[in-house]
Amino acid sequence: MGNEVITVPELPEVETVKRTLNTLVKGKKIERVTVSLPRIIQRPAEPEMFCDALTGHTIQEVERRGKFLLVRLDGLVMVSHLRMEGRYGVYVSDEPIEKHTHVIFHFDDGTELRYKDVRQFGTMHLFSPGEEKTQAPLQKLGIEPLSEDFTVESLAAKLRKRRSFIKPVLLNQHIIVGLGNIYVDEALFRSKIHPLTPADSLQADQLARLHEAIIFTLKQAVDAGGSSIKSYVNGQGEMGMFQHQLQVYGQEGKPCVRCGQLIEKSVVGGRGTHTCPSCQGRR
Repeated sequence: MGNEVITVPELPEVETVKRTLNTLVKGKKIERVTVSLPRIIQRPAEPEMFCDALTGHTIQEVERRGKFLLVRLDGLVMVSHLRMEGRYGVYVSDEPIEKHTHVIFHFDDGTELRYKDVRQFGTMHLFSPGEEKTQAPLQKLGIEPLSEDFTVESLAAKLRKRRSFIKPVLLNQHIIVGLGNIYVDEALFRSKIHPLTPADSLQADQLARLHEAIIFTLKQAVDAGGSSIKSYVNGQGEMGMFQHQLQVYGQEGKPCVRCGQLIEKSVVGGRGTHTCPSCQGRR
C-alpha cells in the first residue's frame, strides 16, 4: 500500500495533510494526469484541459487556506478540497489502483499521487498564481485563526454585527476559516461560552477568552496531528491523537473535567453540540 492521507476537514487535519504531502510530493515533476471522474475537476471546465495544463510542471510547495489545500507548481496553483472522504496517497506506479480512485498525477520518477473519494464530493480548481485569491472557492474566505491578523480586536469586529448564535457563526467559513464541529465545541467549552449565546452579545472578557481558546485548541490539535474521529490518519498511516485530549466533544454523559457535571449533547444549527450545563451556563 502507498502512503495515504485520510482526513476529516477541519484545520488541524488539513494542516497535517499539507505537511505530510510536502514530505511526499514536493519537488516531483508531473509527467501526465488521468481523470476518471470529470466532476471532481471544477476549473477549467474540461478535464482534458486540466490534464494538459499540469503536464510537465513540478510541485514546489503544498499550502493551506482554511480547509483547502493549495498545491503550488511552477506557474500554476491547484486548489483542492477533500470534503469528508477525500484521500491523497503516493504509490509506486505498478501498485494496483484501488476503487474510487478518481485522479492520478503520474510523476516522472515512477511514483503517483492518487486522489480517492468514496463520496465523490471533493473538488479541484486550477489557477494562474495569484488568481486563486480572487476567484471561487477562496475569494470569500474569512480570517485565518492561526495568523497574526487574528486578534481579539479582529474577532470582535467579525462578531459585532452577528445576531446569530455563536456556534454557527464560528462554523461560518466566511467569518473564520478552518473551524469545524469538533474544535468549535472545544473552544466554546474552554472559554466557558454557551453555543446558543448571540455572537453580538459577547462581552470583552468573553471575547478575550474565546480568542485564546480558539488559538490554544487549534495549536494543540495541530501538534497532536489532528483528531482521528472516523477514519483520519496522516500520510505515514499514523492516527491523529488529539481525540484523547477532547474535553467536551463526544463526551456526553461523562463528568465535566472542571466541575463534574455530566456533559450534555444537543443540536445547534443542525450540528451535534456538546456542552457542560454548569461551566457554560447561558447568561
